[in-house]
Amino acid sequence: MNLDNFSFGLFEAAGTYLFNMKSIIIVLFFVFAIIVVGYLIGKISIKGVSLGTAAIFLVAILAGHFKGMAFDENTGIAGWVESATKVDTYFSMLQNIGLILFVTSVGLIAGPNFFKNLKKNAKSYVLLGAVIIAAGAAVCVVVTLFVPNMTSAMSVGLLSGALTSTPAFAATQDALAGSPVYEEIAVGHAVAYPFGVIGVVLFVQIVPKVMHANLEHERSLLGSVKPQDDNTKGKLRKMFEMDSLGLGSFSLAVLCGLVLGSITIPLGSSGSFSLGATGGPLIMGLIFGHFGRMGRLNLRVNEHLLSVFQEFGLILFLIGAGVEGGADFVVTLSKYGGWLFLWGAIMTTVPMFIGFFLAKKVLKLSLLNNLGSITGGMTSTPALGALISSSGTPNVASAYAATYPIALVLIVLASQFLTYVPNLVS
Repeated sequence: MNLDNFSFGLFEAAGTYLFNMKSIIIVLFFVFAIIVVGYLIGKISIKGVSLGTAAIFLVAILAGHFKGMAFDENTGIAGWVESATKVDTYFSMLQNIGLILFVTSVGLIAGPNFFKNLKKNAKSYVLLGAVIIAAGAAVCVVVTLFVPNMTSAMSVGLLSGALTSTPAFAATQDALAGSPVYEEIAVGHAVAYPFGVIGVVLFVQIVPKVMHANLEHERSLLGSVKPQDDNTKGKLRKMFEMDSLGLGSFSLAVLCGLVLGSITIPLGSSGSFSLGATGGPLIMGLIFGHFGRMGRLNLRVNEHLLSVFQEFGLILFLIGAGVEGGADFVVTLSKYGGWLFLWGAIMTTVPMFIGFFLAKKVLKLSLLNNLGSITGGMTSTPALGALISSSGTPNVASAYAATYPIALVLIVLASQFLTYVPNLVS
């Protein structure tokens, strides 16, 4: 045995371990600092409207900006630059874990009422999802055609950010791979994404206040989960439980959801479609929540555990998304100007308002069903979290879950189609 090589291997392994530990410590510092500051800011209320948990996203954007400075090769803090790739990987992992925890919890909570609500309003949900995406696509076409020097790559990137749709972003990148304007997709997405999150979060809170809605009455229109009677509880106690909290059942729902989300459906020349890490766990959560059992296996999860996972999952998702977007947001905005931000904001607000008034005036949906559908049509997970919090009921997730898949498929198809729209005034 060569002792020199053996010693070198030990030092190299120790160095790698310390390098990873340093990256983990940096990530944990950012995460818990963002949570503390975000919650404090989220408590600030102006005329009854507050950012709530969504304030964590804004703080994460700011942290992402300073993280980008800290890891910059020229201005970065000594020792942090070399950890940049690791840190980004960890934040991305936290974002995905948070998303899965959140949507699975929401699905399990809303499951008992989902199919009843879907049966009653299925056609409305499909139409609403289609109209919201069509309205966003129409604005994107107008911006591409008539805004000077606007490329289709930049415009469709704005649309994917305005609707906070990562699948649409990825589909656009696939469609324009190798194009000279390929990098503009990410620029547009990064600029529009923050308002895409905050705009819908504020909308679902402000509308009930402007309409002076009686939330207790609106919650009753959604229905509620009927409590189990003593006989049902007795039967469930006789069933097999993996653990007392239902963590095993929750994990099973996640596993089945990830499998479902990984199934890819070819769409011909338009690429392919999959439910991904959002749709798959959400749908399996709804199924598990609806049936509550699989043979003699009890699938129910403790409601307090679901409440914790729902909140903590949303927090992790917002931190990951905010830190990622914040690293380049200020630089991108200063380079391309505020007009780019404005076009993205318009792509968020126009389809949102059109969808709301269609649901209210034509489809006659109740207010919370309406707003739940808007969050699904806008593919906005953070807005769903805000709506659950402000409405006081998780049953709004039924409308989100019914509208979301329709919007997801259509925004992916629309994004690829819109890359062919030319600019007329460049």
